[in-house]
Amino acid sequence: MIYKGKINQGFVCKPILGFYFCTLNNIYLIKQHLPNALTLANLFCGSLAVLNLVYGRLEWVTGLVILAALADLLDGMAARALGVTSPMGKELDSLADMVSFGLVPGVIAYGLLSAMVNRGDWPTQLQLSGLPGLAITLASALRLGKFNLDERQHQDFIGLPTPASTLFMLGLLAMYQQQGKMLANFTGVVPVLYVVLAALCWLMLAEIPMFSLKFKSRGWKGNEIKIIFAALSLVLLFVFQAIAFVWIILIYLFLSLFLNFRKRNRIL
Repeated sequence: MIYKGKINQGFVCKPILGFYFCTLNNIYLIKQHLPNALTLANLFCGSLAVLNLVYGRLEWVTGLVILAALADLLDGMAARALGVTSPMGKELDSLADMVSFGLVPGVIAYGLLSAMVNRGDWPTQLQLSGLPGLAITLASALRLGKFNLDERQHQDFIGLPTPASTLFMLGLLAMYQQQGKMLANFTGVVPVLYVVLAALCWLMLAEIPMFSLKFKSRGWKGNEIKIIFAALSLVLLFVFQAIAFVWIILIYLFLSLFLNFRKRNRIL
């Protein structure tokens, strides 16, 4: 390519006789687009998870959501490491999260409610009884919008993060996969599900401080609760597999409340 004048950073150029002979700067292009590519991978995995839920291929859902969560973690790390953070990347990240951690848990809730009133069978057509489950999707949208505007949530969270609510729903889905037919025989299951879904929606929007897994330093001091929580989570996952997500999120809520209570007492 031959240019004369201003040169775009995406090219490597050498001046010869007043003209610039340019070739694509592949390293620059990779740095510029890698974070967004990871965000799109998050969106792609979330979309696949929704399709598998719709068609009843439940065995693939947990793996796809975990891949989406991994891509969601890596895109921010890549953007900060490469110094290419941008407003567009932030908006794209929220849109991807809305599918992976907003639509997916809502569809899981819809499927579980429908199955519990349908003798344990996963729905194959529209079930009005499952529509209240989409309240999680609506609450997730509000949560993500609030997160984008809230300047207090750089280190920790205010309210339950959408990935945490999604993991909880994955735990319930795993319970259904193992004991769905048996659970459908208990008349109290549907009211319990309604209470659980209402609690998740409230927790996502509540003004309750909750810790993140961002470590303040590399040592033990100051990270005790986070390290203990991470280790306990790994043990639970090893023993109970995907069902452990239910207990992990309950422990996360308890520890967040404990840390908040301890911090308030120190201030007082």
